[in-house]
Amino acid sequence: MPEKKEKEIIGRTVLVDLPKLGFTGIAAKTDTGAYYCSLHCHFINVKVEKGKKILCFNLLDPSHPEYQEKTIHYTRKFIEKQIKNSFGDTENRYLIQTGIRIHGRRIKTWISLTDRGTMKYPMLLGSRLLRNKFMVDVSFKEPKTT
Repeated sequence: MPEKKEKEIIGRTVLVDLPKLGFTGIAAKTDTGAYYCSLHCHFINVKVEKGKKILCFNLLDPSHPEYQEKTIHYTRKFIEKQIKNSFGDTENRYLIQTGIRIHGRRIKTWISLTDRGTMKYPMLLGSRLLRNKFMVDVSFKEPKTT
């Protein structure tokens, strides 16, 4: 029987990297009530070039200190799905499949793109990512996040 990996303890906030998107040190809040991870983006749209769908978006927004004013043209795996937001309303969102790095650990996951401009943290880590990998201790203090 394969040896079971021990779950790492993370706090209610953690700094994460999105290497394939070119971002490091993004402040994320753990949200065990959310299924998917979500990431603050704006100008989210799909265009078609040479018969191929391309998801275009900007990470964060101009009011965020880490904003890079760079449009990402995502051609890898993405889908559109109905997601319930924190208010219980259903909305259509694009989800991308990409890698995330937490404490040096690389994990492939689905992340929904949404406008989180009014929220304190630009990213949420949902239970789908956390399950069987991490335990959340809300009293555990991570390094200061933005």
